[in-house]
Amino acid sequence: MGRVMSPNRMKPMTSWFVLCAFVFSVSAVHSTPELTLDDLRKLEIICFVPSYLPKGFRLHRVDITYDELHEEFDDIQHQLPLYSIVYSNDSDCGATFSIESAREGIGDRNIMVDEVAAEEMEIQTPLGPMYLIYRPKGKSGRKDEIIANWVSDAKMNAEKAKGTQNHPILGRYHGFSTTGITLAEFTQVAQSLHPIRDEKLATPAAQTSALKIHPKVFNMINCWISDSESPVVTEINLDAVEKNGNEFNQDGLKEDGDWLQCPVSDTSGFMRYGVLESKRDHYKIEYQENGGGTLTTAAVIEFEIEKRNIQRDGKSVTIRVLRVSSYEEK
Repeated sequence: MGRVMSPNRMKPMTSWFVLCAFVFSVSAVHSTPELTLDDLRKLEIICFVPSYLPKGFRLHRVDITYDELHEEFDDIQHQLPLYSIVYSNDSDCGATFSIESAREGIGDRNIMVDEVAAEEMEIQTPLGPMYLIYRPKGKSGRKDEIIANWVSDAKMNAEKAKGTQNHPILGRYHGFSTTGITLAEFTQVAQSLHPIRDEKLATPAAQTSALKIHPKVFNMINCWISDSESPVVTEINLDAVEKNGNEFNQDGLKEDGDWLQCPVSDTSGFMRYGVLESKRDHYKIEYQENGGGTLTTAAVIEFEIEKRNIQRDGKSVTIRVLRVSSYEEK
């Protein structure tokens, strides 16, 4: 199984080709000092906000812009919003944490002018691995600048899964940057990021397609990282999963944004999945697993949930099963 890849993994720091997400010649700006986080809740796109901020940080600015509709969107009546947020501990010259978004045309964010003084590293977050570049070098002390790679959200993943020729409508890439804080503080902020609204409750359609399966089920489908052939298990008795609380215990099981996540015993790792597509009893999910280190593996799994009869203790019983129909390593 391969490593989880962001839209832009860390590229050599000599790369200088960047297409900015907020080029004002292609976006109509709809931002005023009066915009608040409540305005982001009204958007159909996913907007991430942190639940943790370093001491003294406050919301400084919220901007909403709109990409222009081009010829490929002639058949739709749909706005294409982008958002950005800036938090700061001083409105004039303090430390900052900023979030920006892009729909397409992204380049590498992991570049700095003073690349000789910069270092790179990777951290684990609920949004997936983040690849950072920062200066000055060294893991301790406040950094002049920290920049993370673009991270795609669940809606972007779902739209991209339909084919590379599709232009994203609701899916977005999200980029995170800071000035004047430590790597530890940035990591805390990044690990607290979550959608500003609960996407599962945003629409009735989302409620009807909600999936509640213990993430450990998908661990059974994957082979060990030292092996090579998956899927291993292609049919799982979901009735047994629900009743076997010792193996599939609820300790630490939680929803984290678009993910349902549980911890890996005796490690700081996790197992989690997010729904990419659903239609009646057919689901397409992305499953991620981290054993507590820097490597996160991922796979896209499609399956149906259906009922079938089996013989148990000499009697015919009907059980609910998860049956794998497609498996793809990422």
